[in-house]
Amino acid sequence: KTGRSPRDKRVVEESATVDDVWWGPVNKKLSAESFAANYERAANYLNTQDHMYVFDGFAGWDPRYRIKVRVVCARAYHALFMNNMLIRPTAEELENFGEPDFTIINAGQYPAEESADGMTSSTSVAISFERRQMVILGTEYAGEMKKGVFTVMHYLMPKAGVLSLHSSCNEGPRGDVSLFFGLSGTGKTTLSADPARLLIGDDEHVWTDTGVFNIEGGCYAKAIDLSAKKEPEIFNAIRFGSVLENVVYDEQTRAVDYSDRSITENTRCAYPIEYIPSAKVPCIGGHPKNIILLTCDAFGVLPPVSKLTPAQAMYHFISGYTAKIAGTEEGVTEPEATFSACFGQPFLVWHPVKYAQMLARKMQEHNAHVWLVNTGWSGGSYGVGKRISLNYSRAIIDAIHSGELEKAAYTNYSVFNLQIPQAVSKVPDRLLNPSDAWTGNPEEFSSTLAKLAQLFQANFKTYADKATPDIVAAGPQL
Repeated sequence: KTGRSPRDKRVVEESATVDDVWWGPVNKKLSAESFAANYERAANYLNTQDHMYVFDGFAGWDPRYRIKVRVVCARAYHALFMNNMLIRPTAEELENFGEPDFTIINAGQYPAEESADGMTSSTSVAISFERRQMVILGTEYAGEMKKGVFTVMHYLMPKAGVLSLHSSCNEGPRGDVSLFFGLSGTGKTTLSADPARLLIGDDEHVWTDTGVFNIEGGCYAKAIDLSAKKEPEIFNAIRFGSVLENVVYDEQTRAVDYSDRSITENTRCAYPIEYIPSAKVPCIGGHPKNIILLTCDAFGVLPPVSKLTPAQAMYHFISGYTAKIAGTEEGVTEPEATFSACFGQPFLVWHPVKYAQMLARKMQEHNAHVWLVNTGWSGGSYGVGKRISLNYSRAIIDAIHSGELEKAAYTNYSVFNLQIPQAVSKVPDRLLNPSDAWTGNPEEFSSTLAKLAQLFQANFKTYADKATPDIVAAGPQL
């Protein structure tokens, strides 16, 4: 497979965790008996192979919270991938590794038994917190292992009283830390790989009483249309030891064609974080000063940047609006409006409001500024407008980090009641207000804006009963 299979993810229903898990479409129940059958099926397959690979590594740079992870698989590609994505132990740490806290059994070349209880296809990605195991059948997409570890940490960290986040993170020369939230394709990895700032991590973090730490030891970047000019840090990280996935290359010269979409849009590269020259190792930083919520608006009506109040920050964090980008999941061939709670719903284990409440406390305690940044369409909806230039998005992020936007003059953007800066260095003024940038007629713009507002309102009904009145009121008003 060329992408994750969220419909095939299962969590075992167990007495120790049954009251913690947010059951439903994200976390579908699997019986302990079915999990045991899957484990046996995977183990039997692995035992028939001529070669088996085992990698031991850590998840979490803070020794107080890290867990020991063992990966058992039949493909060298999978072992190398997790060598890059987990934190690689020193020789001494490996010698004293002991028993793992969690084990991944990857028999992805072998299908699940479709007729078995709890199975809906030949693919199964199942987690048992009680057995501390993850079993993969019927998919060789390496990203399932990476996100499986994150799902485990997304359960264990809040249970330990610290906040796990689907975010990238970097640090400025003055020690100022920024968190970037956003689903795949919103620019999270790209915008956090900034040569002027130290990269703490590109995807998964934990916010503790002392600051933030990266869960991973590597980066997993999208490679479609990658070039040295557009994304030099990521392009130059592709060298011996990196893993390229789903790409097309010339078998004679071994040159990769990063523009080739014939396999999938979801071309990827996994590399150790130290392959980024500006990486900060150990990957630990202080408390965030700026929190940037990235969205890819396919309707073309959200501003490229807006400043959020605390209530708006919670509303948009819980909503997690973006557009699914082609290739990240099977069957998605063009951007499609979606809401993903906490900008990472497929990986949540607890109810979204638990993560939101923990984030609200952290933001208040450390007086963090929150920004909504749209890296999607401007001038019209998908198919009519154009994707906002990466150079403009970078300029906006630079203006946040320099403090320019803290001091800027703002105007109110109706319906969503967002505060839009009147000017941003190196960004055309006309682009800052979606109504000014719109190339169609005003009536079409108003109806499109209203349509998106209604989608927000309908989605938030799921969470309204657990949200405070000020958070509910921070949403769009028609």
